[in-house]
Amino acid sequence: MKVLLLKDVFKLGRAGDVKKVANGYGRNYLIPQGLAVLATPGALNQVDRIRTEADKQRNILNEELSGLADQMRGVTLTFPVRASETGRLYGSVNTRMIAEALSKEVEEDINHNQIDAQPLRMIGKHMVGIRLTVDLVPEISVIIFREGETPEAAIEEAEALAEAVEQGEFEIDDRPVYEYELEEEAEEAAMAVDAGAETQEEEADEDADTTVEADADVETE
Repeated sequence: MKVLLLKDVFKLGRAGDVKKVANGYGRNYLIPQGLAVLATPGALNQVDRIRTEADKQRNILNEELSGLADQMRGVTLTFPVRASETGRLYGSVNTRMIAEALSKEVEEDINHNQIDAQPLRMIGKHMVGIRLTVDLVPEISVIIFREGETPEAAIEEAEALAEAVEQGEFEIDDRPVYEYELEEEAEEAAMAVDAGAETQEEEADEDADTTVEADADVETE
């Protein structure tokens, strides 16, 4: 479906743009949130007005948030974690964790939806974008290091690992860590990643066995 954006949408377009999007994305998110309307002939007649108004509002917002953007560019957040010998985390550092830590650092309320990153699952230094406006996306440094070690050690280890991968000396396994390297100290965190479905399946099997046993007892009586 084609929609006319009423507001700026990060990684999609600016207000006044006409975009082709998936039906579900348009009907279930963009239109209900007031971010877009169907690109009908009547709506398209409003393109110039929408763009002019959006430009004014965008310029005002960019100016208001420019100081915060500058402040963020100097921020480094650190997260001590439990990780395997290969540097993979038992769990992840997610956008909510980053938003909470950043809010405290800059003394401003940062929503986790503004964090432009997937959950971070490896130790080392990561550059993460913060979506303030469509034009202002300052990057902060996020350093994830193993508990009991230092951030500097994590950066050195990550760089050495990257070099080994590049030279073909080591291959990173994309599987969740609990599938191939489950250490005792991280069992709870690792199993929490995707173990829910497996637990439900086991419980269902147990319930089925109990039902069969109960039916057998009834027939015996």
